[in-house]
Amino acid sequence: MSEHNWSEFNKRISININKETIFDFLSTQDNYEKWFLSQADFYQKNGEKRSRDEKVEPGDTYKWMWHGSDDVAEGKIFEVQHSNQIKFSFLDCKVRIEIGEEDGETMVELTQSDIPLDEDSIHNLYVGCSRGWTFYLTNLKSILEGGIDLRNRNINLVDVINT
Repeated sequence: MSEHNWSEFNKRISININKETIFDFLSTQDNYEKWFLSQADFYQKNGEKRSRDEKVEPGDTYKWMWHGSDDVAEGKIFEVQHSNQIKFSFLDCKVRIEIGEEDGETMVELTQSDIPLDEDSIHNLYVGCSRGWTFYLTNLKSILEGGIDLRNRNINLVDVINT
C-alpha cells in the first residue's frame, strides 16, 4: 500500500457553461466576489489597483478576504492562459485552475500543490483547503448554472459547511 501524498490535492467539477464565462469568474475582482470572496483586490506590477472588471495578468498581486473573517490572504498571480488556466500562490502553496472539456462537458480542475508536510500544514492546508475548495467550486457551479449563492453570510452561524 502506498503512502498518501499530503503535498497536493486535486478537485474536479463539471459546469454546464462555456469556458470563457468560467474564466471570467476566475479573473476579475467583480466575479471573484460573486462566488468566492467578500473582497478581492488585484494590483498590477506597478502597484496600481486593477478595476473591478479588469482581468488579472501574470505578475499581479492580490489581497483577499472572506465573508465572516478578518483574515487577509495575499499572493501573486503566476500565469494566465486566457480561457484555459490561471496559476497563483495561495497560503504558502501554489494553485492551478484549468478549464477544459471532457466527454462533452466543461471541466474545472483545481490543484493545490507545494503543501508543506508538517502536521499544521497537513491539517490546515491539505484538509482545510480541500474542504474549502470543494465548497467554493460547488458554489461557482451553482452561481453559473442557477444564480444561487450558497455562501453563509451570517457571522453568528459557525461550523457550517458553506463557510
